[in-house]
Amino acid sequence: MKQVLISLMTVLLSLPALAAGDAQAGQEKAATCNACHGANGIATNPMYPNIAGQNEAYLVSSLKAYREKQRSGGLSAVMYPMSAGLSDQDIADLAAWFASLPADGGDE
Repeated sequence: MKQVLISLMTVLLSLPALAAGDAQAGQEKAATCNACHGANGIATNPMYPNIAGQNEAYLVSSLKAYREKQRSGGLSAVMYPMSAGLSDQDIADLAAWFASLPADGGDE
């Protein structure tokens, strides 16, 4: 019984790691995002938000909300089709990539 509990605890503690995004994969998937948010996560047009250095969990939550059309206002109508085809792993990877960038857009 003790070994079962230890195994269960190990699996439960490793779940966040299994769902973690891969920043390198996110960089490779970010071409569409870069058109508005910039290659370094700093938008060149002030109507779009900077997302470099943004909290990873916030980015995941936001992209999932856009994908499910649960977020409104601002440019949500633009984000609906951008996020529609993203899998949970795509979202995790993109969030990891943009979260890893320096918030000021400079080199790390």
